[in-house]
Amino acid sequence: MSVIGWIVFGLICGFIASRVVNRRGEGCILNVVIGIVGACVGGFIFTQIGGSGITGFNLYSMFIAIVGAIVFLLIYHALTGRRGLR
Repeated sequence: MSVIGWIVFGLICGFIASRVVNRRGEGCILNVVIGIVGACVGGFIFTQIGGSGITGFNLYSMFIAIVGAIVFLLIYHALTGRRGLR
């Protein structure tokens, strides 16, 4: 994927994950970062359990990135004391 593809992918996945965890978005730039970090975390998790990681701009990769972003946000909120799932 190109850089613009990763930004759009991260924005979509980060927004969905932040809506699931916080019931609101985090902001455009932070959603992109959350989505890209979530893609890395999700890819790592899925390869460790025997699946494939991010394969491109498709629904399977979006699912992996959203799961990874949710895991990332839950860990982030647990470490910083912020509440999620209100």
